[in-house]
Amino acid sequence: MSDRVPGTQSHDPDFPEKFLAFMRTGWRDSALTVAPGPAAAHYAKRRAAVSEAFPGETLIIPTGREKVRANDTFYPFRPGSDFVYLTGEHDPDAVLVLRPGGESTLYVRPRSPRDTDEFFRDRVYGELWIGRRHTLAEKATELGIDTANLDDLGAVLDDCAPSRTRVLRGFDPAVDAAVRGNPVRDGELATVLSELKLVKDDWEVAQLQDAIDATVRGFEDVARVLPADRPVAERLLDGVFGLRARHDGNQVGYGSIVGNGAHGATLHWVRNDGYTRPGDLLLMDMGVENRNLYTADVTRTLPVNGTFSPIQRRVYELVHASQQAGIDTIRPGVKYDDIHQTCMRVLAEGLADLGLLPGSVEEAMDKGSTVYRRWTLHGFGHMLGLDVHDCANARRERYRGGTLDEGYVLTVEPGLYFQPEDELVPEELRGIGIRIEDDVLVTSTGAQVLSAGLPRTADEVESWLAAQREAGPRLPE
Repeated sequence: MSDRVPGTQSHDPDFPEKFLAFMRTGWRDSALTVAPGPAAAHYAKRRAAVSEAFPGETLIIPTGREKVRANDTFYPFRPGSDFVYLTGEHDPDAVLVLRPGGESTLYVRPRSPRDTDEFFRDRVYGELWIGRRHTLAEKATELGIDTANLDDLGAVLDDCAPSRTRVLRGFDPAVDAAVRGNPVRDGELATVLSELKLVKDDWEVAQLQDAIDATVRGFEDVARVLPADRPVAERLLDGVFGLRARHDGNQVGYGSIVGNGAHGATLHWVRNDGYTRPGDLLLMDMGVENRNLYTADVTRTLPVNGTFSPIQRRVYELVHASQQAGIDTIRPGVKYDDIHQTCMRVLAEGLADLGLLPGSVEEAMDKGSTVYRRWTLHGFGHMLGLDVHDCANARRERYRGGTLDEGYVLTVEPGLYFQPEDELVPEELRGIGIRIEDDVLVTSTGAQVLSAGLPRTADEVESWLAAQREAGPRLPE
């Protein structure tokens, strides 16, 4: 057994008793001036809603722990989205307990005590290593929720009757082990949380708009450093956008896709290890996650040299027509699948005009066939919020098999992808990948494109790209 202090590493120097005694004295206390967060009331309302869905039951929602990247280093922590939705808390290890009647307690790790050596010896939790944490009282004031020491959670979980307790599982192994699981009951908790997130209130829409506006600035930053006449690394463009995301938000909301030429025909090209080439198209699927962890998700396809070739323009305008048809379909009460079918029919008709379908449009659209999907594997879009693919645990009848409600925010992102080795398409199409993606709010009367700050038509894209290049590179301010 090792006698090493938790959180220390083998390469740390020894701690002689004289040094320890010296470090344990002479520290004054500090206090932070904190005020209730502006969104505390929103989080409280959500806690009440999920608690009301399970009367008489205890609900356990952990945020998760830091994940090891390699050896003694960790990935940047990103809290669980359902946990954030209910608390607004961003620190690791915390666990929310909702008692019957709506009583809420957040179990968190308090600041490093001065009566132990943790504050200077523990690399993981020590205050001199990672910075000052809030006291329990400070955290309670900021979040508007009762707090308790995380060390007390074990006794609370031991006292939970499994038949009257539900756990959001897969985030904290210790919590999962402490309460006997029931897959059906626990799954219902995840489902309710997803379905509560379907409708965004005004505050959430403002958060998404904030993330989208930062994303627009990020696309502008990239366009300003994209040369028209020489190659540049996909990773450089990825990094330029990442700088904007870190400056204006928390980070990127998902792995940025920056694909030149045939790389753009790979749906999730996140390697970004290629180079642009004048005459090719550049597909970029990127989104800023804002400081409250709501993310944008926007895709644009640009002509690297500034002008679409005739065949590039033809395919681009087909994809744009598909997207516009989908957006025009959106309004409360419309079936989710109707939007999909609308977008896909436009693509299928365009593929027929290109002479690519093996039969008629109707045959291609038949659910027993869908051969048009050879060139567009994915659906028209998805819900958007704290997760880039939000509300993933919602029941089919509330999401993909359901109808839209006012307050839904979803992407509309049709695309066409012609692989370089596809012998069923003419050579001039091979290696072309085009997707246009926007973030859309369902309003009482139709659709509001939240990402309208970026151009969509081919002419607008060319003019915008020229204007950004004329403006020149910039750093975030």
